[in-house]
Amino acid sequence: MSPSPSATTRCCAIEWRIAPGERTAILGANGAGKSTLLNLVTGALQPTTGVVKRGKTAKVARLSQESNELDAVAGELVRDLLQAKRTTYVAGGRELTPAQLLERLGFTSAHLSSPVGKLSGGQKRRLHLLLILLDEPNVLVLDEPSNDLDTEMLAVMEDLLDSWPGTLLVASHDRYLVERVTDQHYALVDGGLRHLPGGVEEYLSLRRHGAPSPGKPARAAPARATNGRRASRKLDMAAQRAATRELAAIERRLAKLPLEIAEVNVRIAEHDQRDYLGVAAHMETLASLESKLSELETRWLELTEQLEQAAGAASRAVSRSSGSLWANIRNP
Repeated sequence: MSPSPSATTRCCAIEWRIAPGERTAILGANGAGKSTLLNLVTGALQPTTGVVKRGKTAKVARLSQESNELDAVAGELVRDLLQAKRTTYVAGGRELTPAQLLERLGFTSAHLSSPVGKLSGGQKRRLHLLLILLDEPNVLVLDEPSNDLDTEMLAVMEDLLDSWPGTLLVASHDRYLVERVTDQHYALVDGGLRHLPGGVEEYLSLRRHGAPSPGKPARAAPARATNGRRASRKLDMAAQRAATRELAAIERRLAKLPLEIAEVNVRIAEHDQRDYLGVAAHMETLASLESKLSELETRWLELTEQLEQAAGAASRAVSRSSGSLWANIRNP
């Protein structure tokens, strides 16, 4: 498969099947063809060879790197754009209005009366993402979604994407974003699309040591599944995302607890030893921190083992795969 002559970047010869509910990251160096591949999936670009098939019920929306999709409505007020959309949206288990979502994305009430064209690049990007979510697509394609966003807004966007139920395709250099909101990873290397059971770490290893040529079009697809098995896989993926988030939170806490324990030990050493009650209070605090440290270390081991087992199971499933799923991009 290759893009049309108007494109400046060639993509690879691949066969890629995308199932409903999959959350996939596309990795690759600049110029490898990530945006080209996403454009072929959405239909923004037509292949010169090969075929792109899309499910009849697929409703695809795309957040591009350029964020120029709002140029056509630059003169409209933000409020008017929101009023044309649905009135509520569920995020993180809570039902929110578009105005509440807008506030979560860093907008103030004054921005509702602002023309779209007056917004900054980062604000336009956030507004565009919100409008896309309110349109209720079932396939969301994000090309470098973290562009123009600060750390706080990235966290909010990750929360929204984490609870989004549809198929998600993400091309990004933001490792934390990729690992948080996607379940599986593929890389464009040496003219092919390669599945990475080891995730971003495997991709970095390939970059360091060089990736072997695929030699043939890549089959980037999980196996054909029944509706029941697909539902089960979605639950598994959701559990894996939750485990990954919990593991990250535990690791942050584990980095701080030894420092807190050391501070308490210093306070005990400096405290008047004749003040038995004061020393006892410090000792109680120390015991509580050490107990918490032990609990977190145990939980860290449990989660790590669970995620390693899940990664192994995913790798075995991919090696057995041969079914046709939601989308098919292949050479004739």
